[in-house]
Formats: sequence, C-alpha cells, structure tokens
Amino acid sequence: MRSPARRRLTWLGLALAVAGCAVGPNYVRPPTPAPPAAAFVSATPSAASTDQPPPDWWRLYDIPALDALVQEALVHNNSLLAAAANLVEVRAALSQARAGLFPSTGLSAGAQYGLTSEGTFIDELEGKAPPGPAPFYTDGLDVSYEVDLFGRVRRSIEAAHGDYQAQQAAENVIRISVAGETTRAYVDACAYADELAVARQSLDVVTQTYDITVSEARDGMASDLDVARAREEVEQVRATLPTFEGNRRTALFQLAVLTGQPPEQISQADDACVTTPKLAAVLPVGDVGGLFRRRPDVREAERQLAANTARIGLATAGLYPTITIGASVSSFARSVSGLGSLNDLSYSIGPLLNWTFPNTLVALAQIREARATASASYANFQAAVLQALQDTEDALTAYAGELDRNKALVGAHQASLTAFTLAREEYQLGRVSYLDLLTAQSDLVNASAALAASDQAMASDQVTVFKALGGGWEQAPAITPLPILDGKTGKSTPVK
Repeated sequence: MRSPARRRLTWLGLALAVAGCAVGPNYVRPPTPAPPAAAFVSATPSAASTDQPPPDWWRLYDIPALDALVQEALVHNNSLLAAAANLVEVRAALSQARAGLFPSTGLSAGAQYGLTSEGTFIDELEGKAPPGPAPFYTDGLDVSYEVDLFGRVRRSIEAAHGDYQAQQAAENVIRISVAGETTRAYVDACAYADELAVARQSLDVVTQTYDITVSEARDGMASDLDVARAREEVEQVRATLPTFEGNRRTALFQLAVLTGQPPEQISQADDACVTTPKLAAVLPVGDVGGLFRRRPDVREAERQLAANTARIGLATAGLYPTITIGASVSSFARSVSGLGSLNDLSYSIGPLLNWTFPNTLVALAQIREARATASASYANFQAAVLQALQDTEDALTAYAGELDRNKALVGAHQASLTAFTLAREEYQLGRVSYLDLLTAQSDLVNASAALAASDQAMASDQVTVFKALGGGWEQAPAITPLPILDGKTGKSTPVK
C-alpha cells in the first residue's frame, strides 16, 4: 500500500505533466497554394524583370517632389493614424491577456457604523453586555492565482498575440494603399497637365486652319460651309480643355487630403508638374515567393488564422476545471489604531475549483463555433494568397498591353503628323480638297489625345503593378496616434 507522501508526489507529478501542455490544436502555418519561387506568367521581358522591387519603389521615378509627398502621407494620412490607434488598442488587449500569468490582488478598507456579528461574538467571549451600535473598521488583502493546467491563459495570450500581429499587417496594408494612391494622384495631376498642354497645341493647330479658311473665304476661295466646319473643329477641341483642367485640380485636391491637409492647400511643387512621369527601365517585379513576403494582407490572413486556431484551445479549456489558489488577510477593529493587530487578524489560503461538469453543452457549442471560425479563416488565407497572385497577374497583363498600345500610338501619331503636314501643303497647292485637309487635321488631333491618354494610363498601370506587388511599408516610419484632448484642462493625453 502506497504511503500518503508517495501518493501526493504522484498527484503532483501528474499535475505538472498536465500543466506543461495546453488543450486544443497546436498551430502550424499552412502552405501557400502556389509554388514559392515561380515566375509570374504575365511578366514579359519587355515589361518586367525578375529583380526584386525596392521598398521605396516610387523613388524609381527620381522626382524629389513625389518622394516628399509620399513621406508626408506615410506620417500624416488620417487612415494611417486611425490604423495606428487600432494597433494600440489590440496591443492593450494583448497586455490584458498576459496579465493572466500573474496573480491578481485586491485591497479593501472600510469604516461603518452599526452592529456586526464579529463584534457581538467578541463581546460575548469577553463577557460584556450586549453591544449597541458603534463604529467599526475593516481592511483586507486578497490574492488569487489561476493554475493554468489546461492552457486557458496561454491560449488566450496566443490568440491575442495573433490578433496583434494581424493588426500590424492591416496597418501595413493601409501603408501600401497610401503610398500607391499618393503616387497615382501625383501621376494623374502631371498627366492631366500634359494632356491639357497637348489639347492646347491641338487648339493652336485647328485655330490656324480656321484663320486660313476665314481668309480664303473673304477671297472667294472657300465657302461658308468650309468656315463652319473649321469653326466646329476649333470648338470641339476647346471643349476638352475644362475637363483636363478640372481633372488635374481634382488630383491635386486628392494629394492634399492624402497628406492630411485641406484640399485647397496645394504645394507649388505639386502644381508645377506638367509632364507625365515615365520609367525608362522595365519594372522590377521579383517572383512569387517575394510577393508573399511583401503582401501584408496575406500575413494578416495567416495571423488571423493562428489567432482563431488558438481560440479552439481556449474554448476546449472550458471542458476542464478552473483551479485558482487564493489567499486573503483581513482585520476587524473598533478603532483605526486597532487595525493590523494580531488579535484582530484573520486569514485563509487554499485552492478553489470551478467546473461546469457534467453540463458541458455550452463548452461544446463554443468549441464548434471556434472550429468554424478557424475554418473560415483558413479559407480566407487561401483566398488572400490567390488574390495576391491574381492582382499581380492582372496588373502585369494590363501594363504590358498598355505598353504595346502606347508604342503603336507613338507610330500612329507620327504618321498622323506627317499626313497633316503633307495635306496642308497639298491643299495650299490646290491638289487636295478642303475635306481632305480637315480629315488629316482631325486624325492628328485624335492621335495626339490618344497618345497623351495612353501615357497617363501607362503611368497609372505602373502604380497598380507596384501596389499589387505589396511593397512600400518595409521602411515606412512609425505612426503616432492622435492624442485625446481634455475639454476641461485643454491638455492632450498621448495614446500609446
């Protein structure tokens, strides 16, 4: 027969063995449903290279004003400020979960007037007359510590840590969007100014033709119909100017808001850009493995999956008892000076077991709920991986197509310019009709507008490619959330 001491050692060993493990599944990062180092299908040699894109990809344009804008947006953009505050909130939840590893304490003190059972009992022991109402004082210290035998605390920390890392990735997703949209707004502002300049050049061309036609009509060499046609061409080209100017102003307003400024605060450097930015070299896009490392939305989905997997263990721990070791010390006295006297002290220490067994229906339902949530997170992770691939392939396909289209439009513009020059010379010599001249002129105007629009589309597609590749957050500065203003004192409290 075993001795009591041996039995105690056996139970202690079992408790320590159980305490070393946590119930529920242990998380393993799932593989991505794609080859980790494959090249992109749409990365044609004329449009993309296998070089890894730099984190600050917007500097490839070598425009100091653009770099300053992006840096300003990465610090003062309001969406990023909100994301930084959300990150502080999740970090506080993580600290709260970690507090479960330490004992919880509580202090109490009180002063009351009346009768108490403790006072009545003491007076009876001392042989005193039945007491009347009197003041009395109490103080106490309570300490409790949960013995994490089944990993409830550890799983809660694991889940909170996954939430925190997911929120970090979500903040980086916003950084990518802010950097990309700031670059796109700057590119658009420059491109609309470029298109406006092209439209004004076309207006000069059609106006010269109109003036010649009016002069020839006075000499009887052109009809009123010819003058009307020339006038129509002038007004049609003139009608495009306000659209380009309005679009340019809208892009500049967007730039100001992206950097945390009111729309009307447009810098002179931004307003001075009149040429569509272009990259001379092919785009560095890297490979699929680098894409997954750069895309924070993929990491966000993976970290959320890890957090929700930990919550399965947290729910599973509800099937097992919660064991808390508690200790308390209190004092009761008829005067403040009597508090703390050994004669008036009382204390207690011991374990407290809380178990819902055999009614486990709630715990089992919570386990099923946690498993379903984790399963959905797994599907979301796979969807994020595939979406990253699709975004990149779509962006590269669109850019490569626009690049080829732009080359063709350059040739078409040169041919239209040559045709118009010849038509004007031939018309002055009387070898072609006035309608032929107007047709050549209209072709030139349309070719110039199409080429300018293609330059803008090509620059915008470049931004889309870089956004799809997921860069722009690696070297971004840390964001400080907006402080809380106290209306009474006028002071602000930092959020950290």
